[in-house]
Parts: sequence; C-alpha cells; structure tokens
Amino acid sequence: MGTSLFTNCSFSWRYHHTSPENGISRVNKTVACYRASDGETEIHSGAVNRRSVLLYGASSGCSTVLGFAGEGLAVVKQGLLAGRIPGLSEPDEQGWRTYRRPDEKSGGHGVGWSPIIPYAFSIPQEWDEVPVSIADLGGTEIDLRFASPKEGRLFVIVAPVLRFADNLGDNATIEKIGPPEKVINAFGPEVIGENVEGKVLSMEVAEHSGRTYYQYELEPPHVLITATAAGNRFYMFNVTGSGLQWKRHYKDLKKIADSFRVV
Repeated sequence: MGTSLFTNCSFSWRYHHTSPENGISRVNKTVACYRASDGETEIHSGAVNRRSVLLYGASSGCSTVLGFAGEGLAVVKQGLLAGRIPGLSEPDEQGWRTYRRPDEKSGGHGVGWSPIIPYAFSIPQEWDEVPVSIADLGGTEIDLRFASPKEGRLFVIVAPVLRFADNLGDNATIEKIGPPEKVINAFGPEVIGENVEGKVLSMEVAEHSGRTYYQYELEPPHVLITATAAGNRFYMFNVTGSGLQWKRHYKDLKKIADSFRVV
C-alpha cells in the first residue's frame, strides 16, 4: 500500500470575534502542508474567513481543517477501534461494494446525542477503511475514512446541527441549514483549508427518497462534496484525489460521490 509522507507541516490560527449584534465571526487560518504523494509535491495554504450567518460561534470549537490539512491521515495507521464493525457488503458483479454505517457504531459527538441515522455509499472493492479515533487531527466530526492508494480518498463529516443554530430541532433538513451557496461557503473552507471563492466548478441540488442533497465539485484542490441533513446531524461526504488520480479515475470518484445516501 502506498503512503503519503509529510516533510513539513505547519498550522496557525487567529480568531477575531465581533459582537452578536453584527452577526459576524471571522476565523483566519493559515495552513501550509508540504507532502510527497504519487511523485508530486503539493503545497496547500490559505487564509479563511467564515461568516457566522450560518456558523456563528462555531469557531471557538472548531477543529483543525477537517480534510486537507490532515490529508495524509488517510493512510496513517492509528490502530483499530475496539469492536469496530466494517459494514461492507460483498462485491457485486462490477466489483463494487456498499458500505452502510453500522447501527452499533458509536459517534464522537458528546453524551446525550441520539443515535446517528445511518448513511451508505458505494466504492470499488480495492478501497479500504482507515480507522478513525478521537486522536484524529481532523477532529471528532470525522466519522469515517476510506482510501485507495490507486484512486483517492474519502471522509465523512457528521456534525451536530446545534453547531449551526439552536432552533433546527431533531428533524433538520439541509434546506433549513441554508441554501447551497451558504453551506459550501461556510463548510468548504474546513474541508479544503482555504476559501472556496472561485473554486466551485459546479453546484447542484438532487433529491432521493424525499431527502435533498447538495452536490459540489471544487478545483483546486480536486474534491467532490455531497451534503445533507437528517435527525439532528449534518452530513458532508467528501471524495478527493491527487491530480493524477483525478485524471485517471474521475469517473469512479464521481460515482462514489453520487452514491452517498442517508438511509
């Protein structure tokens, strides 16, 4: 299995909060990561400003950039979680497997939360689950990681909707959280480590079994994002890869991203 090697990585945060009267809270993040992967050297850096029109007050509890600042974590061995249930089906005729989040799997979102409504998606059989622990630099909102040295990586964010507002209740929808533009502007920087302005190639709204999903493609860096909400949780499914992986396996990566459902 291939691995990613970080030769240097640094993070810095500056928090500037305004009063609730003007409704704006800014977070300035600077992220610099130098990584050797697939023979390429990549640098991710940027300053992020996030408006609290959607996420006011969340910055004080914000974790490290959820996706790309910890990009190499997709192949870091953190040790198997005790009692972890794989949740993977057998391969179908095309060699694809379905992952369904096991009902018994615990979440890292605090005492008193209701069980997480399961989600499911499809992946080629060569993809492997990468254990996630509370020590994961992506934070406790990273619920799952999968990776393929050949094709790319994915991770699932499951966040309490109370992070956005205290009036969404226990039957939240993505529409209640906000329109597609606000959702990607608020959460996109935490996925890619920089502002998403000028990086959103496409933005679509889809409906499956009565549930609405927001679907995005960003570049650079290459990432496909599917977002929705159910119960008292916000779900963000992220599929990414290097430039070479994107060029060679975009069709499969897009199929993975489009397969995400909350069940």
